[in-house]
Amino acid sequence: MKDPRDIIKRPVITERTAGMMNDLKYVFEVDIRSNKVEVKKAIEAIFNVKVSNVNTLRVPAKPKRYGRHSGYTSEWKKAFVTLSKDSKPLEFFETV
Repeated sequence: MKDPRDIIKRPVITERTAGMMNDLKYVFEVDIRSNKVEVKKAIEAIFNVKVSNVNTLRVPAKPKRYGRHSGYTSEWKKAFVTLSKDSKPLEFFETV
């Protein structure tokens, strides 16, 4: 099995996802080759919480230009993780 910290890359924190955190829903950037079961086990291992649901989607590459050069951004995978009602909320800003 993969290391849990290789599956979960980083949390995605935006205004929209900050509002979702009140409902115990969190968004993470995950490894593009991982599946829902691996994401669930990784979140439970890293944060010591109980996960009730995981939804994933692949964010497609977007065309970008820099001057006269054009290319594409990288494709990546996003996971929406819902914690169970009896789980504690995750703290991302503990050191701030």
